[in-house]
Amino acid sequence: MKPLLYLILTAGLTAYPLSEEKDFISSNADFAQQQLRHMLKDTESRNSLAFPRTINKEGKMITTSMYDWTPGFFAGTLWYAYEQTKDPVLQQAAVKWTEKLEPLKDFTQHHDLGFMMYCSYGNAYRLTGNKAYRDILIQGARSLSTRFNPVTKSIKSWNAFKSWHSQQLYNYPVIIDNLMNLELLFFASKETGDTSFRHIAVSHAETAMQNQVRPDYSSYHVVCYDTANGKVLTRETAQGYADNSTWSRGQAWGIYGFTMIYRETKDPRFLKTAIGMADWFLDNRNLPADKIPYWDFNAQEQGYVPGVRSSASKIKVKYRDASAAAIVASALFELSGYADKSKGLKFRQAGIKMLHSLASPAYRAPEEKNGNFILMHSVGSIPHNTEIDVPLVYADYYFMEALQRYKVSLN
Repeated sequence: MKPLLYLILTAGLTAYPLSEEKDFISSNADFAQQQLRHMLKDTESRNSLAFPRTINKEGKMITTSMYDWTPGFFAGTLWYAYEQTKDPVLQQAAVKWTEKLEPLKDFTQHHDLGFMMYCSYGNAYRLTGNKAYRDILIQGARSLSTRFNPVTKSIKSWNAFKSWHSQQLYNYPVIIDNLMNLELLFFASKETGDTSFRHIAVSHAETAMQNQVRPDYSSYHVVCYDTANGKVLTRETAQGYADNSTWSRGQAWGIYGFTMIYRETKDPRFLKTAIGMADWFLDNRNLPADKIPYWDFNAQEQGYVPGVRSSASKIKVKYRDASAAAIVASALFELSGYADKSKGLKFRQAGIKMLHSLASPAYRAPEEKNGNFILMHSVGSIPHNTEIDVPLVYADYYFMEALQRYKVSLN
């Protein structure tokens, strides 16, 4: 009879004993529950429409309005924590913080409705079956669809983008993050039978695959289009080190996004792209041993030059980005189920390693510290000199999602 650890390893389930891994997931869910309870207490003295995002230099929580791109992540984190702990306090809070976002169903001013609505209302509907949540999501998908242009075959991300190189302003920027919002459209198409949602999602994904993914499967952050003919005007970065570098969180959005798009379409082109991007990330010589990436894979390397207006050239520390690792870890648990056996094992083991690194004292905050966020050491935007080496609400969200996906895979 082979020892249990050997059987688990050869089955590709985990590099750790099964009972220990279940305890690992449970202990991290319990810790998240504690932090979230502390955070909820902190929110009681604030504006009821102030959504947690990060911390200031004094370690106190910074909030945003619902019209920022991040408000849905706090509700979504509450839903994942409830799912893992069955704590009724977290369920009540998840409902409360989700329902605050209802006005967003008619919001059309930027592309992030998938993040804002699907991470909150999507999880709410998945866990409660409340039809009112379904209807809100469908209306949100209608609002997101208004930003699609059949000439560019893309959903417009921001209303404008100013190059770091000059005062040049582009009026149809598309960022790789936008892939994540397509899940809302696929949901609406399945729920209503309206294929226009799916058409927009697939068109956007095909265009991104063509124009934002490089031949080696690294990625551009921002692609700007000419609305007269759909041609690419420029490929630049907003939050990465240089136009030709690979911003770690951008690569993470691509891995996760194309994995999800393959799930929804079963189109092998998207699977090939997701696998290629994951391989590029994991095999890169600049990925540290703990698999938590630096904020940009090419920061401070020869051949990569930030724009003259960017702060990237002034900041010499190569900060880690826990948020990128959390996104990739979550994606890898799903992608491992679509890839062949060898790749699947590689991706799964990498996802497990990332989770264990994130849950270590190097990245997981002490209780009641870190503004009560779960993870430390994320990066918002070094070029903008903002949110550097701080917790970020979306890092916590994808960490909790990765834990849940890992938990499900062990059952």
